[in-house]
Amino acid sequence: LGSIRCYCLKALTIASERQQHRVQHGPCSYTFILPEVEHCRPLKDIQVTNTLQSDSPPEPESDTSQTKQSKSQKERPSWQERKLQSLESAMENNTQWLQKLENFIQENVRSGMEEIKRTAVHTQTAAMLEMGTNLLSQSAEQTRKLTDVETQVLNQTSRLEIQLLEYSLFTNRLEKHILLQTQEISRLSDKNSFLEQRLLALEGRYGRELKGLQSEKQQLQELLERQSQLVSQLQSELGSSSLNSTLMQRQQAMLTDTVQQLLAKASHCNEISNMPEEEPLSFKDCAEILRSGVKESGIYSIRLHNSTQTVKVFCDMKTRGGGWTVIQHRRNGSVDFHRGWRDYKMGFGEPSGEHWLGNDIIHKLTSSQDYSLHVQLRDREGNEAYSHYDHFYIDGEDNNYSLHADSFSGTAGRTSSLSHTGCQFSTKDRDNDRCTCKCAQLASGGWWFEACGPSNLNGIYYPASSSVVRYNSIKWYYWKGPNLITTMTTMMVRPANF
Repeated sequence: LGSIRCYCLKALTIASERQQHRVQHGPCSYTFILPEVEHCRPLKDIQVTNTLQSDSPPEPESDTSQTKQSKSQKERPSWQERKLQSLESAMENNTQWLQKLENFIQENVRSGMEEIKRTAVHTQTAAMLEMGTNLLSQSAEQTRKLTDVETQVLNQTSRLEIQLLEYSLFTNRLEKHILLQTQEISRLSDKNSFLEQRLLALEGRYGRELKGLQSEKQQLQELLERQSQLVSQLQSELGSSSLNSTLMQRQQAMLTDTVQQLLAKASHCNEISNMPEEEPLSFKDCAEILRSGVKESGIYSIRLHNSTQTVKVFCDMKTRGGGWTVIQHRRNGSVDFHRGWRDYKMGFGEPSGEHWLGNDIIHKLTSSQDYSLHVQLRDREGNEAYSHYDHFYIDGEDNNYSLHADSFSGTAGRTSSLSHTGCQFSTKDRDNDRCTCKCAQLASGGWWFEACGPSNLNGIYYPASSSVVRYNSIKWYYWKGPNLITTMTTMMVRPANF
């Protein structure tokens, strides 16, 4: 026992002096005492394996002969020695097993660490590559979007620049057109002013000539009456005096020649004065003239209701049963309709040609009883159309000849082109329209303009060969729009109960 204790103490002392090995694996730590192999002498019959070693000695083989048993009995040491040898063998086995375990752990730990490092590196590299790919994809997408936006902005900018250029060109053309129209209007206004002055001068001269001719006619008529009286007296004297018959016959022949000359002069004066034969003054409109038996269209005299005033008018006895009193007529542009308030009030032109009957006369005529209005139109292709209003009249000058017309029918458009009821009459020198501009100046003529509406039969007469659409021409919009070139217009009235 003493020897065993000494051996164990020696072994512990040796073990404490041996090298220690520490391995850190995750949260666990392993400490190993490494044996000193160079001081150990391994037994030849001990096989080192990875399995745990037993502390008990190996059992003797069953096939050992009796001779060996006898010999082992003679040479068999004491049990203390056997025990010590067994301990030494077990210690040696454990030492070798620990060395292998250490080598295995070191190799596995090293390979595991390298594998972990490689895996971590690969993982980080893959993650970085994936992040880089995502960043490149996002960058490419953002670049593409920015390129698209830039392209759209450039396209929009180009379109806006093109539109701006077109608007600028259109504005320039419009300004040039407006300037030309302004110059044309100014030129026409100057020409109209000159023509008006010339016309006034001609009217004054012709008025004076007409007065002179009328006075001369009066003198000739008085002379004719005196000569007629003288002839009558001579004839009576001729009947009472037969002695002087020859002389009286000569005087009668001379007087007859004188009378014929006077009659010829009187006829000549009648032709110069262009005074038609007077009709009976008992008719108040053309409808009564038609009822009296007159069937031919022409110029007749009418006496206005409750007035001694007689007026020469043109009667249309053919259109839609006849009996129409014409209040406006245009056919060739021979009369200027761009006139002032007074002309439209009193009337102008000749009833046999282009004329305006006069707002005062139209008011007195249409206020005497219920009248209807008929508007007849013809374009340059010869197409005719009409607009009919069952009830029509205009107020007096104190209400600016306000228009009243309703119950529209006809072929000159599905809608009436005539201004609405209550619209006042306007001329170039008296503006009564509902527009800030002066419609009578822009559209020309005198009319019920309202707000420069869709009709103006008193505008400038342009020839049929003209193809330019002009704002100041004759207009009846709802028949053929602004492109109407009218060659004939007629406005006429007739009693509504005709």
